[in-house]
Amino acid sequence: MSYKNASLKKYLDDLAAKLPVPGGGSAGALTASLGVSLVSMVVNFTIGKPRYARYESELKIVLEKSEKLRKKFLGLVDLDVAAYKSKNIREALNVQFMLARLCFEGIKLCPPLITRGNVNLISDVAVAAILLESAFASAYFNVEINLKSLKDKKLTRGIRKEMAAKQKMIKKIRLEMEEKIGKIIRG
Repeated sequence: MSYKNASLKKYLDDLAAKLPVPGGGSAGALTASLGVSLVSMVVNFTIGKPRYARYESELKIVLEKSEKLRKKFLGLVDLDVAAYKSKNIREALNVQFMLARLCFEGIKLCPPLITRGNVNLISDVAVAAILLESAFASAYFNVEINLKSLKDKKLTRGIRKEMAAKQKMIKKIRLEMEEKIGKIIRG
């Protein structure tokens, strides 16, 4: 089953059902795609506004990156389903490790939007970061469970080191954003 072109209702019905797939891995990828979709929305509502004209070229780059990530995340929804069905631990690990890496790239698009994005959509920037952090957390746990099954100590050490560093940075980014956005919203 490919969910890329299926209805959201079909995906959610299957996710809730007593089926082996989709599961938490694909749900994490969908969550990440929602996060970067919000990044794209904020940029789309900012480009062309005179107040933000000086940021237009930078915003177009953010939009290009968020749209590429959105397509990758959507593709990972189906890749995770396929990896789980194949019962190939290394393939499942790769999909989730890729999801984690891409979530890290996605959340880095958010902080500049605090000052360069349409201020009326500042809460959407916060939601985007929260969704990307959540998707990273889901990937983190899925990577861990797959590493446990893999039993490759060298690979496990390297991946855990990278994941821990990314987790620390993602939390830092989200917390700093929460503080800045909170101040803007509260005035």
